[in-house]
Amino acid sequence: MWSSGSRRFRGVVRLRSGSEKNDDDDAVPSSCEDFFSNSIVDGARVVGLKPKTTDGRVNYGRSDSYRVATSPSVPDDNRTIHGKEKSQRKAGKGKKTGKDLDALKQELDIDVHKVPIEELYRRFQVDAERGLSDKEAKLRLERDGPNSLTPPPTIPEWVKFCKNLFGGFALLLWIGAILCFVAYSIQASTFEEPPDDNLYLGVVLAAVVIVTGVFSYYQEAKSSKIMDSFKNMVPQYALVCRDGQKQTVRAEELVVGDVVEVKFGDRIPADLRVMECRGFKVDNSSLTGESEPQSRSPDFTNENPLETRNLAFFSTNAVEGTCRGLVVQVGDNTVMGRIAGLASGLETGQTPIAKEIEHFIHIITGVAVFLGVSFFMIAFVLGYHWLDAVIFLIGIIVANVPEGLLATVTVCLTLTAKRMASKNCLVKNLEAVETLGSTSTICSDKTGTLTQNRMTVAHMWFDNQIIAADTSEDQSGAHFDKSSTGWRCLGRIAALCNRAEFKGNQEGKPILQREVAGDASEAALLKCVEAAMGDIAKYRQRHKKVCEIPFNSTNKYQVSIHETEDASDNSYLLVMKGAPERILERCSTILIGGKEVDMDENMKDAFQRAYLELGSLGERVLDKYPTNYPFDAEKQNFPLEGLIAIVMKGAPERILKRCATILIGGKELDMDAFKTAYLELGSLGERVLGFCDYKLPEDKYPTNYPFDAEKQNFPLEGLRFVGLISMIDPPRPNVLEAVSKCRSAGIKVIMVTGDHPITAKAIAKSVGIISEGSETREDIAERMNVPLQDVDPDDAKACVVHGQELRDLSSDELDNILRNHPEIVFARTSPQQKLIIVEGCQRLGAIVAVTGDGVNDSPALKRADIGVAMGICWL
Repeated sequence: MWSSGSRRFRGVVRLRSGSEKNDDDDAVPSSCEDFFSNSIVDGARVVGLKPKTTDGRVNYGRSDSYRVATSPSVPDDNRTIHGKEKSQRKAGKGKKTGKDLDALKQELDIDVHKVPIEELYRRFQVDAERGLSDKEAKLRLERDGPNSLTPPPTIPEWVKFCKNLFGGFALLLWIGAILCFVAYSIQASTFEEPPDDNLYLGVVLAAVVIVTGVFSYYQEAKSSKIMDSFKNMVPQYALVCRDGQKQTVRAEELVVGDVVEVKFGDRIPADLRVMECRGFKVDNSSLTGESEPQSRSPDFTNENPLETRNLAFFSTNAVEGTCRGLVVQVGDNTVMGRIAGLASGLETGQTPIAKEIEHFIHIITGVAVFLGVSFFMIAFVLGYHWLDAVIFLIGIIVANVPEGLLATVTVCLTLTAKRMASKNCLVKNLEAVETLGSTSTICSDKTGTLTQNRMTVAHMWFDNQIIAADTSEDQSGAHFDKSSTGWRCLGRIAALCNRAEFKGNQEGKPILQREVAGDASEAALLKCVEAAMGDIAKYRQRHKKVCEIPFNSTNKYQVSIHETEDASDNSYLLVMKGAPERILERCSTILIGGKEVDMDENMKDAFQRAYLELGSLGERVLDKYPTNYPFDAEKQNFPLEGLIAIVMKGAPERILKRCATILIGGKELDMDAFKTAYLELGSLGERVLGFCDYKLPEDKYPTNYPFDAEKQNFPLEGLRFVGLISMIDPPRPNVLEAVSKCRSAGIKVIMVTGDHPITAKAIAKSVGIISEGSETREDIAERMNVPLQDVDPDDAKACVVHGQELRDLSSDELDNILRNHPEIVFARTSPQQKLIIVEGCQRLGAIVAVTGDGVNDSPALKRADIGVAMGICWL
């Protein structure tokens, strides 16, 4: 089943959730199928993608993406405000030229994220406060066209039916049937009672072709109708400021220069330059592969437009906060439109089975004609009448046509598709089934494909030891001592310094499958402590929150102050979480083995080691803040260093800065251990948060103390460090086994992701894409303690390639990497680079399957011999 050669198929497999399954849907087991449907996801849809044509609407110029085209007036000169010629969306062209596709494959080259926002106001001639006028917006809409993606052309149903009825091998059978009817006609004109065998054979051949053609058309039409349900990506409405008034307009009516407002839960209506925001985060996983929500701000932070914080992209989701932004691109000129244009411009090709059948038809036709003509001539030589010789010729040709082959192939592919349907795999093109079985290389996305696209607590570091958390769905994995002082303090901070909440009416669901309102990291913490400590909602009621400083990208920590549930203790508890290094620098002690010890250099080293491997906890009790002490979150009138009962969470480096000691084995020690833990956790590709707390002295912070988050009238230094917690987007169940089966079957599995190289490498190791014992060039250099340039790249079995490196590689250099390294991870890749990687594999003769679930995967899915589009899962 695992064939070789440079056979190519353009198709897509759409993986879907069980809730979308139809009972009569059809889906192929093998080692490759195990990878796609048994372990990566609950099911799949094979979706054939077709070349995309235009329909006469205005073209936004995919070949010159991100070109600014705004002018206060609309003289019909087809020019931008820079004097450059605008591109127009012309009708009647079915596919892009090679020049257009080459331009689309280039990385984004724009400056809207680099230039000062005031310059953009001048460039787009817009008032930042009042926005555009209604008149100007209408003029720009008429000039540039609607803010929507050019839809792909639809093939008429009768054309689809004719392709199934007369395409490929069916044409040969039709020729055979026609010859049978011709032979019968000759016999009928010659004999009074002609034999009926040719008539019967012609009728049977025609019936076989019609039945199989109708069946194939029905199968594809049914899948196409289901796929139509996925075309709901564009937001319907947007809140825009025009003439100084806020108004709701259809998203299609937005134009470049509009000032829009976006809030939590909205879908970004166009490519935006962030003007101002408050706690704004977006889900870019479909574009960049990063599973965590990404913070947005007005600041320019990266040359790469996909990684800078001051841009929000069309059709991504706002998951937190609010934003006021300037529309810098609309429609096909957006990043989403550029990717769609790249995918639509790729040509399709024949499937391997279609190529083989076509080759078989040529051979059979040649043999049949040769034998027919040969026996026709022999009949003449032997003295047969010319009419008998012609009938003999037709009979020989028809006899060499395998009439049952078409029906046999169709039935076999259909039965295989039915088997895939039992695994929620919808096959749109039956020929894709055979291609899936012929795969020799799999290029798989990471986020949502190999992983669950759901942050989960993976490890913890407290009492100077790393503890593995349970990431399994049924909570049957690792267990730890939940009665230890270190865990109770760490769990308390994770529960209280947390704004995430479970949505209602989910009591019957497993904890890890419950929906949460809040940040992905806080949702992971909430699920962890809910599983370990019970009902967190009631726990929070017993620890009433009196003050809070929300997390922000500047401070990188979050602080809250709570009343305690101990009736005899009227003191307040401050908790903090955040970036480990920020937390550590605020701590003067650490909780180890239930005891608070000073944070010395040894403990700091231990922290750094644990940082890259797990999470730790620290606590200390002070007696300077009495009951009713007037805590003020703004004034921060309580210590945030050397603390014990204030609880705090945040970025580990921010938490660390505020701690003086760390809790190890029930004892409070110095902070060196923090550094070690921090580094170890980071090497696992996990996101690490540091946690600390501080019990505010009752005499300084008595009951009803007026805490003020703005003035911060409470301490934020000298806290007690408690521990670290690391989170990861865990691999899907059985992915490791599926990768192993693929490798045993001779299939090369490559990870191609937009995520960070460290994270990608860690996940690749956990799922077996980088096997145990395999080393990268960097690993060899570290082991041998030699400079990286002294290591021959070919000596490394595994290879991790950053998108920046890939951008500078020639085709030959890329081919050399693909040829010489059996285990490869491509990280921080753009959609264009994913496409280039697939084309590189195909140049080496591989039959490439691509798996992915995001918009950034669509060009590679289209170019691949078989595309596997993952559906919603794990909900």
